[in-house]
Amino acid sequence: MADAAPAAAAGAAAPAGGSRGGFRGGFGGRGRGRGRGRGRGRGRGRGKEEEKQWQPVTKLGRLVKDGKVKSLEEIYLFSLPIKEFEIIDFFVGSELKDEVLKIMPVQKQTRAGQRTRFKAFVAVGDFNGHVGLGVKCSKEVATAIRGAIILAKLSLIPIRRGYWGNKIGKPHTVPCKVHGKCGSVHVRLIPAPRGTGVVSAPVPKKLLTMAGLEDCYTSACGQTATLGNFAKATFNAISKTYSYLTPDLWKEEELQKTPYQQYTDYLSKTHSSGGVQKQEVKRY
Repeated sequence: MADAAPAAAAGAAAPAGGSRGGFRGGFGGRGRGRGRGRGRGRGRGRGKEEEKQWQPVTKLGRLVKDGKVKSLEEIYLFSLPIKEFEIIDFFVGSELKDEVLKIMPVQKQTRAGQRTRFKAFVAVGDFNGHVGLGVKCSKEVATAIRGAIILAKLSLIPIRRGYWGNKIGKPHTVPCKVHGKCGSVHVRLIPAPRGTGVVSAPVPKKLLTMAGLEDCYTSACGQTATLGNFAKATFNAISKTYSYLTPDLWKEEELQKTPYQQYTDYLSKTHSSGGVQKQEVKRY
């Protein structure tokens, strides 16, 4: 009986020790049972909390979420800046595919030695007239890729497609010769007949395919081994397809109100502006 009492006392003290990290109850039951199960359960619960709904912080985001802006083309028509990547996800998120073009280490010389970070180049596109390119540098590869995907979505642009020769079927190539430049790299996109395919180096081929171009000749010069500049020059050339004013765009269009003007009363009624963020005052 005397031996049973200390054992019972130790059993009673064990839960208290377990709640404080298991320091009191010896090493016996610390790794199994309640402690591990509780940790796993807490992780599951926290995961559900993290899946939050999108809360827009810009006027455009609010109009998109409330269904006032119906498509990306409305945004592009008025050249409205997109500051939230959720807007892109809202319209074409399910169709977008992303591809990592390159991950390269970059270094900065410090007094303690070198500080290495990773630079990620990511392209996103829906293979139907939209493509984006993002570049992000971070200490970790996963963080760099995640940031580059977000930046690529924010830089998503519409691509104008056209014909080579007769206008039969759907548009399949670039509407005219376009040129793009970044650094020393020059890229020229030339319309090609149907069935040609994308005749180019691997890097522009990925971007052009993601943009939805089926046939295209390309011409490049400069230091094309610098992948970042090669991709940016191609992206620059693709973005100019809507910049060139062809005769079929000469007709006059009526000026419409921007979504901000059209729904200004709606925004003032439904979305009151929050408190002004206080800036931190530096004291010297």
